[in-house]
Amino acid sequence: MNRPIKVRASSNPYANPELFRFVGSMEGLPEVSEIADTVEERSARTGWREKGHALFGSAGLLMPGIGIAIGLATIGSAGSAAIGSYVFEGAASPVSPILIAILGGLLVRNTIGVPAIYELGLELCLKRILRVGVALLGIRLSLLAAGATGLVAVPIALATIGAALLLVTWLSRVVGLPKRLGMLIAVGTAICGNTAIVATGPVIGADEDEVSYAVACITLFGLFALIVHPFIAFELFAGDGHLAGLFLGSAIHDTAQVAGAGLLYAQQFGDISALESATVTKLVRNLFMVGVIPLMAAVYHGSSERKDEVAKPSVRQLVPFFVFGFIAMAFVRTLGDVGERPFGFLDPDVWALVIKSTSTVSTFCLTIAMATVGLGTNLRRLQMLGLKPLAVGLGAALIVGTVGAGMIKLIAPMIG
Repeated sequence: MNRPIKVRASSNPYANPELFRFVGSMEGLPEVSEIADTVEERSARTGWREKGHALFGSAGLLMPGIGIAIGLATIGSAGSAAIGSYVFEGAASPVSPILIAILGGLLVRNTIGVPAIYELGLELCLKRILRVGVALLGIRLSLLAAGATGLVAVPIALATIGAALLLVTWLSRVVGLPKRLGMLIAVGTAICGNTAIVATGPVIGADEDEVSYAVACITLFGLFALIVHPFIAFELFAGDGHLAGLFLGSAIHDTAQVAGAGLLYAQQFGDISALESATVTKLVRNLFMVGVIPLMAAVYHGSSERKDEVAKPSVRQLVPFFVFGFIAMAFVRTLGDVGERPFGFLDPDVWALVIKSTSTVSTFCLTIAMATVGLGTNLRRLQMLGLKPLAVGLGAALIVGTVGAGMIKLIAPMIG
């Protein structure tokens, strides 16, 4: 039995060695060994507990990337509001949240860089959250409105796609670019940016370097167009959001970049119709992949003896599934707008709140995706590309933009 320590009041308490017996024992605190599960604990889990553990682990891998993208989107919104409140004394901010988010991502990527731990989450943002945002945009439009815009977009898309395929392919031959690389840049500019390049690469036997070069070229010029084209469109079409959206949807390469440009225009100039018509126009362009990619394969292999290189693209590559999501949401909007009470039982105010909430979620998803675009863009790739691909990429962007603007000016009196 331990006897109590006896210390005289007059003595020096620090002179008693027994006083420090428990120092360092962390008495009163829990003993910590391993926070994460041991191998034995993990192997003991079965059934739903094992699946839940795996899902929990996946969330841990995804959170860093998702967190930084959401953080940049939030900074964009807060920064834009602060500029309006403090710099312009409460007036509308001249800098949109999405522009701040993109520039913030570019700054991070091209200064301190993006560590590998963020990659999985950022990939989810760009591939999944973006598609959710685009699909949810359909709630803004009825099928009638989307169909009307789509009909107008068809001749514009035909003209820009034809010009890109013919003139960009010719330009690539003039500057001495390899045939397959020229075709990839042409199809990426004409239709759906990186998606079209990745889908076309296997059917013409392109190697990884050619696909990588084409993607880098399209990404760089598409990002430039994302930031600049909304302001060009505002001036070019005298502030008409519908016409501006047609231009953005036909002149910018990738779906993500078109959605970002439409949102930037909407935030910058207060006209949401630009985002709506830009999205519909881009989806119409996407649908042309069904015919253009097999055509490119036929053209390439018609003059090539290596017909064994051909690979058939899947339906999912030819028609992105978010296109059907957008149409489905537009169909829901159409049904909800029929009659005095949406779907026969909803209160109109509740339906209006559903539309507003869905639109808000869509906008935030797109802002997150655009922050990811900034984080994923390495401007040093300009040095990697060399002058020839850059010249073709610049020429392609100018050709598509000029033809698209000309077609819109031509048909504007008919749709005004």
